[in-house]
Amino acid sequence: MTADLNTLITRYVRDIPDYPQPGVVFKDITPLLAHPSGLATVVDALVEPLQGKGIDLVAGLEARGFIFGAPAAVRLGAGFVPLRKAGKLPSRTLSQSYDLEYGTSTVEMHADAVAPGSRVLIVDDVLATGGTGRAAVDLIRRAGGTVVEFSVLLELGFLKGREKLADVELRSLATV
Repeated sequence: MTADLNTLITRYVRDIPDYPQPGVVFKDITPLLAHPSGLATVVDALVEPLQGKGIDLVAGLEARGFIFGAPAAVRLGAGFVPLRKAGKLPSRTLSQSYDLEYGTSTVEMHADAVAPGSRVLIVDDVLATGGTGRAAVDLIRRAGGTVVEFSVLLELGFLKGREKLADVELRSLATV
């Protein structure tokens, strides 16, 4: 299944050069999203190893982590926590700033989204430099949650984002 999964992901995730700025190669997941059985296969692969592991919440990173995180939560019988860009949530928030490969940003979640002791799976589409992932892990932990795993569709191994998440169980469905 792993070779087939890697082939599926690399076939349906396309490169968009110089987006959002010159020198960046954006990984566009929309062709995969338009492929019904491919999308189902990816969501199944994200959750299968975690079935029966007591996941209380799935936290998805804005915006593309929402696409995989919400159905993963449903399949795991867990709640869903959106981790959003700054200023997008209506209630009191916890926030964490971080560096991107092409700038800085801030991620937030509602301060009451994760009850202390909650077991949390964090989901995103691409692991690049690891800054967003590190911020997500730190937010969950600040709220008192336990990060069981950080799962991504695609890891850009050459950017070494995994190094920023060395203290977390990290699983990528494909690596380029």
